[in-house]
Amino acid sequence: MQVSIETTSGLERRMTVEVPASVVESAVNARLQEAAGNVRLNGFRKGKVPMKVIQGRYGRGVRQEVVGEVMSKTYYQAISEQNLKPAGQPRIEPKSLEEGKNLSYVAVFEVFPEVALSDFSKLKVEKLVAEVGDENIDKMIETLRQQRQTWEPVTRQSKNKDRINIDYIGTIEGVAFNGGSAQGANLVLGSDRMIEGFEKGLLKKKAGDEVVLDLAFPEDYHNKELAGKPVRFEIKINSVSAPALPELNDEFFAVFGIEEGGVEAFRKEVAANMSRELNNASKAKLKNRVMDLLLSQNEVALPSALVKNEIEALRQQALQQFGGGKKNVDPSMLPDELFREQAGKRIALGLILGEVIKSKGLKADPAQVKSTIEDIASTYESPEQVVRWYYSNKEQLASVESAVLEDQAFDAILAEAKVTEKKVSYDDVIKPDAPKASK
Repeated sequence: MQVSIETTSGLERRMTVEVPASVVESAVNARLQEAAGNVRLNGFRKGKVPMKVIQGRYGRGVRQEVVGEVMSKTYYQAISEQNLKPAGQPRIEPKSLEEGKNLSYVAVFEVFPEVALSDFSKLKVEKLVAEVGDENIDKMIETLRQQRQTWEPVTRQSKNKDRINIDYIGTIEGVAFNGGSAQGANLVLGSDRMIEGFEKGLLKKKAGDEVVLDLAFPEDYHNKELAGKPVRFEIKINSVSAPALPELNDEFFAVFGIEEGGVEAFRKEVAANMSRELNNASKAKLKNRVMDLLLSQNEVALPSALVKNEIEALRQQALQQFGGGKKNVDPSMLPDELFREQAGKRIALGLILGEVIKSKGLKADPAQVKSTIEDIASTYESPEQVVRWYYSNKEQLASVESAVLEDQAFDAILAEAKVTEKKVSYDDVIKPDAPKASK
C-alpha cells in the first residue's frame, strides 16, 4: 500500500492511497469461493455451481462490496501509519477501480489542530467569595413560604398582591376583538400582566363590583393591529383573595424533610443548601472567567466538521426548547449563523482543555467521581438507588467522569494562575452573569 499526504489548506489534508490489485482480487476470489459453497441455483447441487457461473452472476456485486471494505480498512490503516488524527469523516474520491489494476482513491479530511498552550502562570483571575448570613437565610425562608402560599377569600377592598377573579370584555369602537375577553380569569394585582391602567383600575374594589376602564394599548404593543388604539374594558369582579403564607411549624418543615429539631434544624438545612449553591455559583463564575481568558490567550484553528456538528447539536437543543421536538417546528427557522459563534467557542475550549488533560496526564479521579454522584443523589428521596443507577449505567457514568476530568483540568490551570479573592454579597455571587454582547 502506497500513501501520500498533501496539505491543501489549513487543517485539510488530501491523502492518496494505492492498494495493489492482488489484495483486492484475492479478497474478491475468497468471497466468491465462500458464496459458491452456499449458493443454490436451479440445475446444480449445493456447492457444485461452477465458479464461472458464480462470477457471472455475483462477481460485480461482490467486487463493489469488497472494494468498499478495502477502502475503509486501508483508510484507517493509512491514517494510523501516518499518525494523523482526522476531525470528522473523510470525503472519499475514487481514482481507479478497474478490475486487474491497482485500487486508487483520495481521502479528503480535516485533522485536529496543534494546540500551543499559553503560560498559565500569567493568567490573572478574580474569584468572588461571600458568606451565608442570617439575613440571607431569612430571605430564603420567606421565598420558600411565598412559593407555597395559598389564597383566602376576603370581603374587604382589593389591594396590591391580592388575587382577583374577573370576567371581562374588551371592545374597540364598540366591537369585541380576539383575545380581549375572558371568564373566571385570575389576576394578581401588581403583577403587571395587563396593559397600563388595567390593574390599577381594579384596586380598592370588592367582589361583585362592576368596573368600566377606558384605556389605550401601548404604541409598542406586540400585536400591531392593536398598538396605540383606545380600548374599553367592562369588568366584573367575582372574588378577591389575599395571599396566606404557611406558618413556620412542623408541618411546613416536614415538606423539606425536617422531621425533628424544629426551626433551628430547618434553618440549618436551608443554610447548608444555600452554602452548597453559593459554592457552586462561585466556582461556575470563576470557571467562566477562566474560559474567557483561555479563549482570548490561546488561538486555536477550528475544524469546520466539528463546528458543523456542534452547530447541529445546539440547533437540536434550541428546537427542543422552542417546540419540544415537535415535527411542525421547521429547523430552517434557526440558521447556522445563530449558533456559529457559540459552537466555535465550545470547540476551541474543548480542544484547549483536551490539550491540558493530555499534557498533564490527567485521569478522572474515582473519589471525585463518587463525590459528584453522591452530591447529585443527595437531592433525591432515595440517594442510594441513584448512586447505584449511575454506576450501573455506563453512559451516565462516563458523562460524570468527563465533567470531573474537565474540573480537574480547570483546577490544574488555576494551580498555576494568579487567583485573587473579592468579597461580595451572597446575591452578587448567586445572580447570573449578564450575557456578553456578540462581537
